[in-house]
Amino acid sequence: MYDSLFGAVELGLLYALMALGVYITFRILDFPDLTVDGSFTTGGAIAAIMISNGYSPVLASLAAFVGGLAAGACTGLLHTKGKINGLLSGILMMIALYSINMRIMGKPNISLLGSDTLFTSIPPFTLMLIVIVIFKLLLDAFLHTELGLALRATGDNARMIRSLGANTDSTTILGVSLSNGLVALSGALIAQQSGFADISMGIGMIVIGLASVIIGEAIFGARTVFFATLAAVMGSIVYRIVVALALQVDWLKSSDLKLITAIIVIIALVLPSMRRIWRQKATAKRRSAELTAFVLKQKTGGER
Repeated sequence: MYDSLFGAVELGLLYALMALGVYITFRILDFPDLTVDGSFTTGGAIAAIMISNGYSPVLASLAAFVGGLAAGACTGLLHTKGKINGLLSGILMMIALYSINMRIMGKPNISLLGSDTLFTSIPPFTLMLIVIVIFKLLLDAFLHTELGLALRATGDNARMIRSLGANTDSTTILGVSLSNGLVALSGALIAQQSGFADISMGIGMIVIGLASVIIGEAIFGARTVFFATLAAVMGSIVYRIVVALALQVDWLKSSDLKLITAIIVIIALVLPSMRRIWRQKATAKRRSAELTAFVLKQKTGGER
């Protein structure tokens, strides 16, 4: 059980970069970006093909990040300059990336067994903890800059920020690019940790990313940027722990992973709403009791 939980935390850290990327589009930009399923594979494909051809794992990971930036920029351009619906832009890019990823890899699967990766000399937990802390702090710092504030304002009220002279097209493209860059980097790290890259490794990543963000916010809150990004990271870890515990149940199989993911997302979405309703009912009941007590007090006072 301990090994299972430790592995879940380690895997949660590996996917935390993807959760941060999804947080940028889902929460900051309010942009339904489905490019994630394709750009995750793009990162893994670029890293795997470069490492298998003798390139440095660090260089391969940076190239994967750049590849994700390019994929996100294409989605942003389709939406802002091509005037295509945001959801449709992500779907179109996700479809296109399938063929692009096959071109990059040359075959459906690339093995990295026997090749040096970032995790060859450093344990995955230690390396990912350092990487996550660095990227989280950098993202926090960026979101407090003038450009970062413009990015946040674009998601909150694009019309208002345009009236102040900001170019919302540029901030949208920047946000979607940065998001997919982090997602692709996560894909590159997953490929190096698992020892292979597969053409289908990105399927369902957007759901996992959303689950991580929603679970993190439900448990840890999102009062400030610092806590919001921390919630995304912690949500990724909690999600993996929940999945690991669920798979310990005898009658559940590894093939039920997608079903478990869907159930976790549903619960994470429903619970905050139910909690809000219960709180409102409790408040209304308390106020009704206070009003009743006040009326009775007035009546008894009047009778005297």
